[in-house]
Amino acid sequence: MAEKRSIFEEVQEAKGEPAKARTAAPGAIDRAHRGARRGIRLWLAVLFALVVVMIVVGGLTRLTDSGLSITEWAPVTGAIPPMSEAAWTAEFEKYQQIPEYQLQNSDMTLAEFKSIYWWEWGHRQLGRVIGLVWAIGFLGFWLTRNIPTGWTGRLLLPGVLGGVQGAIGWWMVSSGLGGEALDVAPYRLAVHLGLAFVILGLIAWYVLLLSRPERELLQARRQKEAKLCGLSTGLLHLVFLQILIGALVAGTDAGRAYPTWPLMAGGLLPPDPFEIVPAWRNFFENEGLVQFIHRTVGYIAFVFALVVWNRGRQSTHARTRRAFDWVAVLAFGQVVLGIVAVLTQAQWHVAITHQLLAVILWVAILRGRFLAGYPIASSVREGR
Repeated sequence: MAEKRSIFEEVQEAKGEPAKARTAAPGAIDRAHRGARRGIRLWLAVLFALVVVMIVVGGLTRLTDSGLSITEWAPVTGAIPPMSEAAWTAEFEKYQQIPEYQLQNSDMTLAEFKSIYWWEWGHRQLGRVIGLVWAIGFLGFWLTRNIPTGWTGRLLLPGVLGGVQGAIGWWMVSSGLGGEALDVAPYRLAVHLGLAFVILGLIAWYVLLLSRPERELLQARRQKEAKLCGLSTGLLHLVFLQILIGALVAGTDAGRAYPTWPLMAGGLLPPDPFEIVPAWRNFFENEGLVQFIHRTVGYIAFVFALVVWNRGRQSTHARTRRAFDWVAVLAFGQVVLGIVAVLTQAQWHVAITHQLLAVILWVAILRGRFLAGYPIASSVREGR
């Protein structure tokens, strides 16, 4: 009795081809659409690390009052720093034309100018490096057709946002080059920092998605913990708002005002919280009121983090519970560090650590939300 044959074998024999030569390998369709997930994840991890460094260097540039040392936006030619004493003198003369020098740093020497120049140049140069790393990686994976199905637009987005970020950076710097401004506009600084965190969060989310096979993610999504996912989304938004307010604190130098805790100059509210006219500007420019708002939102965010953590403890998945344990620990550490920053009048090493911990907390919440939406099944030993 003849063996049963598949329709594929009959078609192959009709074409005169050996039956076994064209047999489809199991999982071939999945592999065809999978792309170089591991390679792309590594590339994104490098971008993630560079963006973190960029945020830290940006914070140090602000803390050292270096952000206005380069008074022109030259995306290409600006990559080359002054190479001679004459070139340095020319750059210094440009700086001498802006209000920051005339009203605040009129006694600055050329050597002191070089110090702040290198901070701003390094900040901009790092932005160029990030753009180059993104462009080389994206074009490389795209030209070799190694981008997974549905990921081309996703991977294009960080590059587009990076270009927008460069333009916003100059928009921010330009606000401090005229009039009587001694610093960049706090509003523009908040936009600049906020977009940096958006880009960082987007890259982190992509890394998390690419860390597991698509098939596994589809299965995990069926076990989504909707309530926990919603709460963590709310916490993510609240912490993002606090980061924006922190940028206003940096932009107004409010972190160096009222170095007492828990009261401010002996009272719950700072003195003269609405001295600026019109009144709405006080919420963005008044040192005392901006610091008070930053403190208050910090307390609210910490309490909300504990609520989310308590909900996370009820998860049946061990890794999800541990993720929210870390959120609670980091949130507590951030509150303590914020208080230390106030008491030390935002000394640079405390302030930059506070900013770095904000990055870590932001990513930890994002990871907790990811695990709430795509739980990893626990073993019998790990489960409750």
